[in-house]
Amino acid sequence: PSSGVTSVTAVAVAAVAGVAAVSAARQRRVQTARSAVRRDLAIAYEDSGIELFDNGKFAQGLVGADGAWGRYEYDPLGFSKNYPELVPWFREAELKHGRIAMLAMVGLVVPDFVRIPGERYSFESCPLTIDAHDKLNGAVGVNFQILFWITIVELCCAKKVYEWNSLETAGDYGFGVQFLPKDEEGQKQMRMKELKNGRLAMVAFGGAITQAVITRHPFPWLF
Repeated sequence: PSSGVTSVTAVAVAAVAGVAAVSAARQRRVQTARSAVRRDLAIAYEDSGIELFDNGKFAQGLVGADGAWGRYEYDPLGFSKNYPELVPWFREAELKHGRIAMLAMVGLVVPDFVRIPGERYSFESCPLTIDAHDKLNGAVGVNFQILFWITIVELCCAKKVYEWNSLETAGDYGFGVQFLPKDEEGQKQMRMKELKNGRLAMVAFGGAITQAVITRHPFPWLF
């Protein structure tokens, strides 16, 4: 019996050792892959002054966490802490989504009051803005033109995004630079305002489009 117990114990120890070895090998592969990413990004970060590893600051000290009643460091899943090398991409994505949402809110509200010339765009032909996609789809080609020009803009910006530019130039395409304040603090405030308006627009558009679909009424989408 004692030899049987010894055999079982040996098998158990071997199994545990095997699992530990597999886990360690997998961890080494993950660390190696992450190190390779950091080495590649180090070239793009050379002049940015941004650390590839966590520097202890929320979102690596990026603008966007200051509020009227103090700081609100909202990152419940810890993306900015666990993947500091991806923070430039996160900021680029946040800015792009925020800008699109701000434009989307304008595009959702304004057509309920003003239309461009043309019978197919009139209030009689398309009473509700949310129906414009389906009504203008097809032979008219309006949706294709929109998609075409968006593609052109995206292709023009793709090089910058894929080169992983620094955090300081995230979302900077050279538009409207003449309106920026000359001092660093003023520019920081403008970046903060853009982020806050973009975040608000993302939430607002989700609520607005839902209300528009449910009520089937124009702005302000009430029953």
